[in-house]
Amino acid sequence: MDRRVAQYAKVFRKAVAHAAIPDADECVTSFARRLEEMYASDLFTEHSVYPTINVGHVYAVIAMCLELREHGLADEQVIACVNVAFAARIRAFDTLLGAIDLLPNCYAIARRWNIGDHGKRMADGSIDYDIFEVREHSIEYAISGCRYVDMFEAWGIRRLCKIFCETDTRSYARLTRHVEFVRHSDLSDGPSCHDEIIERNHRKRDAS
Repeated sequence: MDRRVAQYAKVFRKAVAHAAIPDADECVTSFARRLEEMYASDLFTEHSVYPTINVGHVYAVIAMCLELREHGLADEQVIACVNVAFAARIRAFDTLLGAIDLLPNCYAIARRWNIGDHGKRMADGSIDYDIFEVREHSIEYAISGCRYVDMFEAWGIRRLCKIFCETDTRSYARLTRHVEFVRHSDLSDGPSCHDEIIERNHRKRDAS
């Protein structure tokens, strides 16, 4: 078995346990077989051209979603189970964000990250921006095309890309001391991904 597949199968077992699926071993084996086939597909080759996207990871999540759906789970249940599977990874990232949130230049870090990410995404074509406006105390962008969404759509489960769309919402929920995040819509179930990242309390500081 491909080492990547074996690693993701171990992670997927946590989702299976959370979903209380009977015959967990058979379900995990089915997932591993599915993921191996997906890695060998023409679609995987087509999608593996974006340096800013870990396509192997995205495909593993897609395979988890497809497997859980086949066992009768609703989309909300699928999302919850996948998040349980990657709980350790999420906790580690949350810890890092918690430390960044304590820094007085937290907004400046978020601002630099967004500007840098925009440049990389534009360079490799992984995101299609309608607008990307950088102001002194805020950034606003609207995205009409996203290769993450395209991958999920190619496998018939576009709505479940919300697993990745919610990454920003969850991340900024850890950066509340200096940053306000406003999500107007996302592409998993809407016409665009439209977000604002705002420096919190800048007006109060400017007035003092």
